[in-house]
Amino acid sequence: MAARIELRAGERIDDLIRDNLKIIQNPEYFCFSIDAVLLAHFATLAEGQRIMDLGTGTGVIPLLMTTRALGLQVRGLEIQPAVADMASRSVALNGLGEQVVIEVGDLRQVEGLFAPGGYDLVTANPPYQPVGRGRVNPNESKALARHELACNLADVVKAGAFLLKQGGRLAMVHRPERLPELLALLGAKGINPGRLRLVYTKKGQKACLILLEGVLAGKGELEILPPLIIYQDSGEYTEEIMDIYFNGG
Repeated sequence: MAARIELRAGERIDDLIRDNLKIIQNPEYFCFSIDAVLLAHFATLAEGQRIMDLGTGTGVIPLLMTTRALGLQVRGLEIQPAVADMASRSVALNGLGEQVVIEVGDLRQVEGLFAPGGYDLVTANPPYQPVGRGRVNPNESKALARHELACNLADVVKAGAFLLKQGGRLAMVHRPERLPELLALLGAKGINPGRLRLVYTKKGQKACLILLEGVLAGKGELEILPPLIIYQDSGEYTEEIMDIYFNGG
């Protein structure tokens, strides 16, 4: 049963559309974008799996994943206490406390926080920009979400490899220009790419995002999925994006 939650200054409750889920957000912090929604839909899930979402933010990925398979046990790890607090209250708001747990912690220190090999799936929507590239937002919370100030791509892959059981999957969303680096990091940790999907803002444009899922000690057979287009020429969402938002694809 959903709990009655008291909002803190600046907070609001947003509608996640699917299964009447709600999420607490504060514009002073980083609010989730379509990237997280696409990753929550893309990752391979099965009933009863254990999942870790690294850098969970306000918990949008764990919340959405509960709509895709029964009996999931999802843990979200977030470095910012205030953001983790919003995520925890969102879990309570939706009555999902038996399935989703939010913890405060640094993904660079997972070896001291969790046992190795305990998860079937690890997801991550990490900062896209390396330090030194692009303008760093003066808002610390937003800067941490966009630039690799608290963790870099290698840190995320290392944490995922530690947490995954043999045959477990690491699913990530990132920028296309970082794909060669990401593939090299995955290979160094024994995670073989299994599924890749390119995301385009509109048909005919360059890819704006990649969705990649690798398998720890997998066979190394890469499936390249059809392109995902976000907007029609009219500026409206495509039918597939609408289906993802409303039905989980």
